[in-house]
Amino acid sequence: MPKIHKFSINSLQGEAINFADFQGKVLLLVNTASKCGLTPQYEGLQELHKKYADQGLIIIGFPCNQFGEQEPGDAEEIQNGCLLNYGVDFLVSEKINVNGPDTHPIFQYLKEECPGLGGNNVKWNFTKFLVAPDGTPQRRFAPVTKPGKLEGKIKRLLG
Repeated sequence: MPKIHKFSINSLQGEAINFADFQGKVLLLVNTASKCGLTPQYEGLQELHKKYADQGLIIIGFPCNQFGEQEPGDAEEIQNGCLLNYGVDFLVSEKINVNGPDTHPIFQYLKEECPGLGGNNVKWNFTKFLVAPDGTPQRRFAPVTKPGKLEGKIKRLLG
């Protein structure tokens, strides 16, 4: 089993998200924040979700408060604020760290497999990681890369 499929995390609602359930699916994994200048990217992520979920795309947002404290709320505030404002119905995890000693293991793995420019750390909110159906991380995308720019790559991976 590919390493990514061994991970699990809780959803924002406290339910288990097991990556083993995503074998054969394309994953788009994004660290998110509700009070960031890039927060409107939730709209583009939701559009990709609506368009490709039935073809095998799984999008997971990972709220993170490590960049400018732009995700300060608890699970209820995240759910009732940004997610409702942007109509998000793709998966969202519990709030995590993506850098430092408390980095969630899935982001430790993603950073090792897809290093960024100038080092492995995630640089800001809305860094995106695209994972192939076989569980192989393919590429890291910068925070400023709009979700729609990934559509061609996602379509190719979906086959």
